[in-house]
Amino acid sequence: MLLRLVAALLLCLPAAAAFAQQPLAWKTGREAQAIERKVDALLKRMTLEEKVGQLHLSGRGDGFDAGQIRSGDMGAVMNFVVPAEVLAVQKAVRESRLKIPLIIGLDAVHGFSTYFPLPLGQAASWNPGLIEQAAYWTGREASAAGVNWTFAPMVDISRDPRWGRVLEGAGEDAYLGSVVAAARTHGYQRGGVATTPKHFVGYGAAEGGRDYNSTWIPTSQLFDLYLPPFKASFDAGAMTAMAAFNALNGVPATANKAMLTDLLRGKWGFRGFVTSDFGSITELRLHGIARDDAEAARKALLAGIDMDMMGDVYHKHLAGEVRAGRVPMKALDEAVRRVLRVKYHMGLFEKPDVDPSQAPKLMQTAEASAVALQAAREGAILLRNADGILPIREGVKSVAVIGAMAVPEEERVWTDPAGLGRRKITSLPDALRERLPAGVAIAYQPAFTRNCGTEFADKEAAIRAAAAADLVVAMLGEDCEFMGEAASRTKLDLPGVQQELLEALVATGKPVVLVLQTGRPLVLTWASEHVAAILQTFHGGTEARPAIADILTGRYNPSGRVPMSFPRSVGQIPVYYNQLPTGRPEKIRQRYESIYMDERNEPLYPFGFGLSYSRFTYANARVSASSLPLSGTVEVSVDVTNAGPLEGQEVAQLYIRQPVASLSRPLRELKGFQKVMLKAGETRTLRFRLDARQLGVHDEQGRSVVDPGEVEIYLGGSSRAEAKTQVLLTKT
Repeated sequence: MLLRLVAALLLCLPAAAAFAQQPLAWKTGREAQAIERKVDALLKRMTLEEKVGQLHLSGRGDGFDAGQIRSGDMGAVMNFVVPAEVLAVQKAVRESRLKIPLIIGLDAVHGFSTYFPLPLGQAASWNPGLIEQAAYWTGREASAAGVNWTFAPMVDISRDPRWGRVLEGAGEDAYLGSVVAAARTHGYQRGGVATTPKHFVGYGAAEGGRDYNSTWIPTSQLFDLYLPPFKASFDAGAMTAMAAFNALNGVPATANKAMLTDLLRGKWGFRGFVTSDFGSITELRLHGIARDDAEAARKALLAGIDMDMMGDVYHKHLAGEVRAGRVPMKALDEAVRRVLRVKYHMGLFEKPDVDPSQAPKLMQTAEASAVALQAAREGAILLRNADGILPIREGVKSVAVIGAMAVPEEERVWTDPAGLGRRKITSLPDALRERLPAGVAIAYQPAFTRNCGTEFADKEAAIRAAAAADLVVAMLGEDCEFMGEAASRTKLDLPGVQQELLEALVATGKPVVLVLQTGRPLVLTWASEHVAAILQTFHGGTEARPAIADILTGRYNPSGRVPMSFPRSVGQIPVYYNQLPTGRPEKIRQRYESIYMDERNEPLYPFGFGLSYSRFTYANARVSASSLPLSGTVEVSVDVTNAGPLEGQEVAQLYIRQPVASLSRPLRELKGFQKVMLKAGETRTLRFRLDARQLGVHDEQGRSVVDPGEVEIYLGGSSRAEAKTQVLLTKT
């Protein structure tokens, strides 16, 4: 019943919130034509310095000069979040000669005033509608504070959890990544902020998982794995893009004309503007392709970078490069045109300034909190549940909650960036007290000095509390410096002294439920063999701990699924589900097979995997026709049954494999999924549409190839799906 009530509330949210903000979308027809005429007229009035100013993005902090706004030397700002400060920079615009509005940007990655799970956690929900709602509320709250541009979604695909920024993406798969990219783009722009799919392109493939490192990606893989989520975001209406830090196949992304101009604008027809990443234009010197900042500015602009983020390179050098004839005025005008075009399509010339008195009323609403709670619930993945230890049984009379993460840390609490007071965030012990019977005793011991888990506060007190309880809930994971940008790791164990504590808790002999709050998949091989249950979350936001308590107590039946494979050891990385076949596959684990001598091949928890308090079965996989023309579609059906005792959600997944083709094809490729609610004992027929044109691959020239031949189709609850049917691709 609770799930139905939440679902009903979510369905009502778009209508309830429609008044808040006009959605952002590209204008078409006569409106678009009129905008081009306005841009032409404005360009004719602009001086060289004012044109360069539109390409200059500066940010709040030391050295920020509002005088550059008044003189027309700044086109965008970032990191202004307090409405009164946003209003001040907007007022400075009205003191400039041409009064061209600023675009006001922010890394509103997974929330503004209300926080939602990290993007990887949202992807773990496999619920595009819910993901769009989370982006909508993020955009709505940001736009209420005067922000109109977000540096999101990050759509980088990564198969390497050593890279700290996997938390900002949707995991390892191009299909899931594309669905999530489109959902987040729609949501943000419906909430009133323009989106910036990033980082174009290949940033998630950094060698060794080391941030900012070079990437080497074959053309076929670039088009099949890394580019599709970007294309999905642009097709969904994204208005800007951000170039990557990395060099791609030897060419720094900030100066990659083949990607930024030939592909993005030429082949894909992108009309918006491209911004550099933070200071990345001047970094062209360190990449070794520019002698000085002037040359870096020239190469970046001519490659297709329209806006310089926090580098001050265009501001200082671009006008001189134009005057010297090294940058054609036409090239500068086109970059400025793209920036102005976006501002007009966003409606910034007509939009009133932010009203600081109204902003607080649109923050931390009940509707946003409801979405945050449901996103935290659906993004949590039950990885292990030995002997059905969860939900917490009636016979449990005492629970020991161990770990500093169970209680929000004061200086790291999700605070409101718009100047509102701190909200009270429920701790896990309190959330459990609210949900368990009054007779169940809840003891709490932080064990560590901080959430980081790097040093003990009182280890022995934590062990005593665990030994005295019927059940131990240990909330551990990554926090502080261990996650995010510039947080690459060579070891993916629990940071600090957390593993030592976990082993001590298990040694008490009491059943241990491990609740993880991380920014990436960790190596959980020891835990998977020794703890009773594992619930994985990717920092669930403001409603994380109530959501966890709902799952532990059985108020919510877990439904999250793995968006990124969990390795058994770091030595397996990269580990992912859609590998190519090898001429010497693993059969009996003999020496001359493609195996490790000291570890199994497969991940600990595969892509798409996740447990439930229910049990789902698949039967009668079938297709609507035995053959499929290369230009046609076919319907694939399967009967899914909830064979468990509780109502629950299943993520039904469809994978394909073409065993014989002109190019070697992956062993499995995700091509569809549906998240459905099934009552206990209910059977439902699920139907998927497969388009033959989506079953192909790209060759080394970037051309799409679809080969005739048999295509195997697998349906089930993970990438190890077993229900099977097939269809024959034919030329006619």
